[in-house]
Formats: sequence, structure tokens, C-alpha cells
Amino acid sequence: MELEPIPDHLTGHLDILFVGFNPSIRSSETGYHYANPNNRFWKILFESGLTPRKYAPEENRALLELGYGLTNIVPRPTKAAAEITKEEYKEGAGQLKRKIEHYRPKVVCFVGKGVYLQFSGKKSAHWGKQPDPVIPGVIEFVAPSSSGLVRMKQAEIVEIYEGLHQLIDKST
Repeated sequence: MELEPIPDHLTGHLDILFVGFNPSIRSSETGYHYANPNNRFWKILFESGLTPRKYAPEENRALLELGYGLTNIVPRPTKAAAEITKEEYKEGAGQLKRKIEHYRPKVVCFVGKGVYLQFSGKKSAHWGKQPDPVIPGVIEFVAPSSSGLVRMKQAEIVEIYEGLHQLIDKST
């Protein structure tokens, strides 16, 4: 069975564009971003104050009303990000740059350090706002992956995501 990519949720003038690695098998089956029950994305957004309540994956399109968009660096669904090829990352990084240049979000939040490293071609990155953005005029922010496989404490992850508020407030 061929797994289908899931649709991006993009529009102009976004406050934050969240960029994941690629859809999970569960996301492909449902058509919703961050649909794996072990993924903490929706809980992190709520606990960090980015959303007024905990949204369900089925409501992913509703984030546009809050000024948030969703996409992935690679559209092909896999069980694990380790299955993504170098060629897919290279092609995906080019497509992502074009999306960012077209939609011009205030902040691009990379949901996983590896996503940012594949996008930017840099060798390392720290959590939070990045110096020397790939696309001038767009703030690049690196946050931990929301995957249940990440071994950071939830409170540490939420604290990093709280930094997005300050960036949005400063850029408006």
C-alpha cells in the first residue's frame, strides 16, 4: 500500500510556520499532522501557551486561524525519520525554501534540530532563535522534536517552545 503525503496548511502572513521531518504512518492514514498518539505536538503547543486549549490532530487546519501553519521538509510518510534519504532531504529543503520565500511567515519553527540542519546545511544549531537565517527577514527557531521518542523532559521542551511567544510579540 502506497502511503499518501498529507496536505500543508499554509497561507500568507503567518506568525509561525511549524516544519516537521515528515508525516508518520498514522498521519498518512488519517491525513492529519502529528496524529501519532505518542506525539506530543498538540500538548506542547497548549502547555507553552501557543494555543488556548489542546487541539486534536483532526483540528490541524484550525491552527491557520491562530496564525500558525504546518508543513514538513519531506512529504513521504515513514515509520521513522531515519528512513528519509539524502536526496529527499535535499529536494525537500529546496521546496521548503520556496514555500518560506512565497508565504513569508514571521517565524519558522523547525520541530527537531535535525530538520533545521537538513534545511540550513549547517553542522550544528542551538535551541531557539538562530543567527544568520537562511532566508533574510525570516526568524528561524529550532525546537525539540515532539516525537514521543525524544528523551527530554516535557517541561524542558515546553520551556523552549515558550520562547516562540517572545519572538512573535517582538516582531509585531
